[in-house]
Amino acid sequence: MRTPPLPEALGQSDAFLEFMERLSAAAGVDRPVLVVGERGTGKELAAGRLHYLSPRWAGPFVALNCAALPETLVESELFGHEAGAFTGAAARRAGRFERADGGTLFLDEIGAMPLPVQKKILRVVEYGSFERVGGSRPVSVDVRVVGATNVDLPALARAGRFKRDLLDRLSFEVLTVPPLRGRPGDVALLARHFAARMAVEMGLEEAPRLSPEVLRALEAHPWPGNVRELKNAVERAVHRARGGPLDAADAVVLDPFASPWRPDADQDARPPAAPDPAAPGSPPAAPAPPGAAPLPASLPDAVRALELDLLRRALTSARHHQKTAARLLGLGYHQFRGLYRKYKDDLDAA
Repeated sequence: MRTPPLPEALGQSDAFLEFMERLSAAAGVDRPVLVVGERGTGKELAAGRLHYLSPRWAGPFVALNCAALPETLVESELFGHEAGAFTGAAARRAGRFERADGGTLFLDEIGAMPLPVQKKILRVVEYGSFERVGGSRPVSVDVRVVGATNVDLPALARAGRFKRDLLDRLSFEVLTVPPLRGRPGDVALLARHFAARMAVEMGLEEAPRLSPEVLRALEAHPWPGNVRELKNAVERAVHRARGGPLDAADAVVLDPFASPWRPDADQDARPPAAPDPAAPGSPPAAPAPPGAAPLPASLPDAVRALELDLLRRALTSARHHQKTAARLLGLGYHQFRGLYRKYKDDLDAA
């Protein structure tokens, strides 16, 4: 059987080499591992190396992004379901644990895993068995679980949002991927590598040379998006240069959104201003009783009235485009949808 290629990993800094040494040592021990790191550091790449350096290398490597699915589908996706378990379940379906039998299951963004599903994962890690959704017969599997996260799992456990027992079981070894800013010298190495690969992809005769000025600019950047952000920046520069040299510091655009016509995010996110009572045409304010400020009937009533009023005004200003209304209120789209559903009957009756 041909040995599969190891996932690519480049670096020469002490921090990177120390991380890779710990990863290689952990790969040979058949226990769960947590890979922790900022966004863009290459946690899935590290999980792949853990698998292919382990005795399970010939088995399947199955991945699931725990934050990419609705909570109602995560359990079925992981453990599978029996026919008739729910509407649309016409036949038995194997989940990710069964597909990973004999290999590794990589759970990315494991901090987003719903608590009820965490309990079932704990049972699989401890006993190697589970039941499909809608089933009662135990299913046995031999799977190594590797989790990854960019959040503080111990803090989530203290807040009751992550099971402490599961955290203890998964943290046999915790590998923290160093951020790019903590890997001196690796930025230049990676930048040259990404430039060469992009040149091949574009069919260029040779990779563009990165001048010392360009490399100094890249080294000085903090790279909050880490290796992923660096890769995008370098590949974008090679694409825009179309075979030309990258010799000036501004040849690599670090902020692709930079533009003299860039929208003012702060202005767009600011909620609509409340009407000025002193403005012409505004109704006069009711006088307060002597010695006391006027109060609503109750605080919940006041909050409800305020939320409903702002929701109506934002929808009107946005011409009932919900994403625009969410931005006007300074809310994420899903936050806005929750608020909209809360008052939908009142809005429809208006």
